[in-house]
Amino acid sequence: MQNQNVTPTKGNLMNVKKSLQLARMGFDLLDRKRNILTRELMSLIDQAKTLSSQISDTYGRAYFALQRANISMGLIEDVAKSIPIEEGLDIQYRSVMGVELPTVRLDAPEEPAFSYGFSGTNSQLDKAYLSFHQVKRMTARLAEVENSIFRLATAIRKTQSRANALKNIIIPGFEYSSRFITGALEEKEREEFSRLKVIKSQKLKKQEEEEIFEEIEALRADPVIREDLDRSPREDGPEDAPREEPEA
Repeated sequence: MQNQNVTPTKGNLMNVKKSLQLARMGFDLLDRKRNILTRELMSLIDQAKTLSSQISDTYGRAYFALQRANISMGLIEDVAKSIPIEEGLDIQYRSVMGVELPTVRLDAPEEPAFSYGFSGTNSQLDKAYLSFHQVKRMTARLAEVENSIFRLATAIRKTQSRANALKNIIIPGFEYSSRFITGALEEKEREEFSRLKVIKSQKLKKQEEEEIFEEIEALRADPVIREDLDRSPREDGPEDAPREEPEA
């Protein structure tokens, strides 16, 4: 929650509202990113399960064919040594919502060429050779998928953490600051309105007093009023005139 150290001004209120709008938009974008990455992750998990099952089945067929070849041909160590080691590996990357996912490809043809002669070999050895070659390609694909799963899971965790921070900390903080500044400005406006009302009342009162005094001065300056004021004491007689005592 944002503290109250922010100065309650209209400029700061506008800045807080802009930040709040940006934070809400950022949360929506992070939520969409998380959903897309999650769908991609679930798809890759399904692929990993399928590849693991296929590799297990292919390994089973390869070892079974190799066993039959050993039985029919004897030990095939010399044939195994004649098969070249393939080390070519091409790794490229594709971006999914900013997450770099690897694409692994073997630098070898999908249909391998037999590096041994057909003399002294049989079809069981060919089946074993083809099965192991297939396992190698599927293993490369499985490595690609599992590495992508790890990268996606890490990205989803970070995205979820940032989305939670926006939702539970940053956005409520900006909302609180917005309410605080708005309330402070409204209170300031009410105080200003009351102050102006008092000033206006005092001004009207003073103006009314001035008008009354001006009217009094105007009446005193009027000749008729002055004559009446001057005549009034003589007609009524002085209040403090001494009373005549009757003669004895």
